[in-house]
Amino acid sequence: MSNLAGSRDNLFVIARVDASPTRLACLQARVDAVPPQAYFVGSAVFHYLGPAFAVLLFARVDPVGVAWLRIVSAAVVFAAWRRPWRTLRTVDRRTVRVLAGLGLVLAAMNSCFYIAIDRLPLGTVAAIEFLPVILLAALGVQSLRNGVALAVAAAGVFILTDVQLQGEPLGVAFAFANAALFALYIVLAHRVARNSTMGRIDGLATAMLIASLAITPIGGWSVAHALVDPVAISAGIGVGIASSVIPYVCDQLAMTRLSRATYSLMISLLPATATVVGILVLAQIPTAQELAGVGLVVLAVAAHRERGDAAPTQAPRQS
Repeated sequence: MSNLAGSRDNLFVIARVDASPTRLACLQARVDAVPPQAYFVGSAVFHYLGPAFAVLLFARVDPVGVAWLRIVSAAVVFAAWRRPWRTLRTVDRRTVRVLAGLGLVLAAMNSCFYIAIDRLPLGTVAAIEFLPVILLAALGVQSLRNGVALAVAAAGVFILTDVQLQGEPLGVAFAFANAALFALYIVLAHRVARNSTMGRIDGLATAMLIASLAITPIGGWSVAHALVDPVAISAGIGVGIASSVIPYVCDQLAMTRLSRATYSLMISLLPATATVVGILVLAQIPTAQELAGVGLVVLAVAAHRERGDAAPTQAPRQS
């Protein structure tokens, strides 16, 4: 059983409460008992649920301003919860560089994503976002079964989203930029999740703090006029929690126990999730072709098998 510091890393507790090490250990055991795939499902649901509500917010705030609201509100939550400045004081320079890189990627990725979905359908952006992820998954495929699963997942995503690169060229450019940054996010976030010198949620909180500083010169001016609009601010905070707190925390808990290749393949569920969210939030009813794509994606994920990754070699850091 991990020590008290390791226990705190996984517990979804915003306020600090008095609890014995035994109680924390029991709560830790409950968190660890949840399969990593379940955390991924939580991430997948909120990955597009938050952006779907953000689309409705575009009438009040520009896309980059919505990205600013999302990141800054998430950074405030993480700051109150994890106090990330303490992490920056205790980790080595190499880890600081990884955290800084992840923070910059989060700022740029969210900005590109919101600009893209302001100009293109959510499903199209989801499909483009998946393209470089296929390459990441292919790097870790070590069996014929996994190779076939990856091919089926790719076919399902293309059928589901019916990718078309014609239309809004600026939107397509930002969608591809978002896709490249999303692939980089997977790589860097996986390194943070497997870093044994800090708590995994602490690393995410630190990166989000850096992201809030990076995006302010870009998106702060876009939201300035809405700072007196309580509806816009409340909605922006909701988008931030739904889009950047819940899914990213779930990502960290999933990545700790899933290989990068397995995680990348499961990302193929995201366009399917986008379809479901589109039905519930944006009233986008799927066609028979899109339903066939969902079926292929589910089949691919069910067929995939993880070969296993080595766990971190060091014990969690004492604090």
